[in-house]
Amino acid sequence: MKSSGAKYDIFTKLALLLVVVIVGFLIVLPLVNILVYSTQPSGSAIVTGAFSDIVTREIIWNTLKLGVAVAFLGTVLGFIMAYTQARVEFRGKRIFHVINLVPIISPPFAFATAIIVLFGRSGMITRGIFDWRPTLYGFPGLVLVLTLSFFPIAYMNLLGMLRSLDPALDEAGSSLGANKWRIFRTVTLPLLIPGFAGSFLLLFIESIADLANPIIIGGNYTVLASRAYMAINGDYDISLAAGYSSLLLLPALIVFLIQRYWAQKKSVVSVTGKPSGRPTLVTSRFAKSFLLTVTTLLTSLIILVYATVILGAFVQIIGVNNEFTLSHFQYLLGGFANAAIRTTTFLALIATPIAGIFGMLIAWLVIRKVKRGSEALDFMGMLGIAVPGTVIGIGYAITYNDPVKIGGVTIFPQVAGGAAILGGSIAIIMVYVIRSSPAGQRSGIAQLQQIDPAIEEASASLGASGGKTFRLITLPLISGAFLSGLMYAFAHSMTTLSPIIFLVTPDTSILTQKILAEADQGRYGNVFALCCILIVLIMVIGGLINLFVRRTQVSVDRPMVAGR
Repeated sequence: MKSSGAKYDIFTKLALLLVVVIVGFLIVLPLVNILVYSTQPSGSAIVTGAFSDIVTREIIWNTLKLGVAVAFLGTVLGFIMAYTQARVEFRGKRIFHVINLVPIISPPFAFATAIIVLFGRSGMITRGIFDWRPTLYGFPGLVLVLTLSFFPIAYMNLLGMLRSLDPALDEAGSSLGANKWRIFRTVTLPLLIPGFAGSFLLLFIESIADLANPIIIGGNYTVLASRAYMAINGDYDISLAAGYSSLLLLPALIVFLIQRYWAQKKSVVSVTGKPSGRPTLVTSRFAKSFLLTVTTLLTSLIILVYATVILGAFVQIIGVNNEFTLSHFQYLLGGFANAAIRTTTFLALIATPIAGIFGMLIAWLVIRKVKRGSEALDFMGMLGIAVPGTVIGIGYAITYNDPVKIGGVTIFPQVAGGAAILGGSIAIIMVYVIRSSPAGQRSGIAQLQQIDPAIEEASASLGASGGKTFRLITLPLISGAFLSGLMYAFAHSMTTLSPIIFLVTPDTSILTQKILAEADQGRYGNVFALCCILIVLIMVIGGLINLFVRRTQVSVDRPMVAGR
């Protein structure tokens, strides 16, 4: 329940001020500069001709069609995988869980490249086995690649919600004579509506703002993000790129408002404390067979794709010369990529906890504290992924190219020039935070909508400060969303490309930039080897983050129990 009065405690005031300042510097200011550029002649012509120019209309339609298709299919697949993981007993659960998270921890172009190698016109399977020469370029290929790349976001979100549902609700339904199908349809699904809506929104925005995959596998299927990129790299016209990117804000806003209305209308409180008991498992033979079949097929496809990536890293030229070699790794680890590995990991580790806590803080303010303007605050937090990463990168380069000063004090040094090392690193961390925090924000909002605010109100009535309540009560209750936000933030920071490509300097080399450079030179063995290195780094460090959060959760829970 949001505070009904105008007065907030000191922690809430400081949190709100901090969020406003961070959002202002990290996204609003760069975005304002981009919008200013969009009012110049070439950008203005795109915006004003959005509905009159047939080419621009087609690009907008392509973008919307792609976003809806990927968001719908990704959310459905994410739910099936999450429900199977949470409610079906089968061997290899943990292995399946890890495999289903691999797409989210790989570089944006690794999946598309492997799919082309396997299923393209000269694919190892399509032509090599079936002598079939289909083309994956265009809408079908983009839907396939983006759905498989982004469904883990919905999977993580919905799995956390399913595990937080109180099993007593199922038991109550059973005691009233309802069968399992009716309980699933009338109890479980309605409780997951905030998660469905949040996942759809996040996948929609991710897919319409994605840049790497449309460039690799898009073919003649042009979307707003790739057109904005081409406007900069082909036409060298920042105003034109700003005009295309500003058009992305409209569908993002519309989907956000629909999601907000739907989630509020259907919201249900299900968690009144820590869930107790064992969730009801699926026993229907038909339902279990369906869920396991879909899960097995999807997991097998993911294994096949990344087996191709691994094979490509250890052979001379995959599909042409499959002779085993370690030359790709020797070249990369011999000095070419060492600095990029260290810099990327270090900056991602700095940004991850900031992004995770920032996302939870916005979710808490939006759902619990801010009465007026919560919708605006929520949308401002989502702006980090509502615009193409390319445009955000250009906005940063424009905004922070000169030192930012307040009262004569330098707040941010320039990105390029005399303070290139410090400025480039700070700018990249800023991008990592603002691009990663919306995932945790959406997960946090979805989970907080399930939790009875009376728990936090009881803590406040016993004299606990707002900060202590948030740390000891709220965060433990939404620990699933918090962990999901941390894991996504680290993986996304390690694999992001488009927003930071304009911010790197010779002293701040980033791993995804190296992968792109190798791909441009046609050295695909090096590309696959770099992808393997990146995936291993994310899995190892991500596992350590998971372990740290869970151990911290136990240490926080013990004093709470002892104080009862």
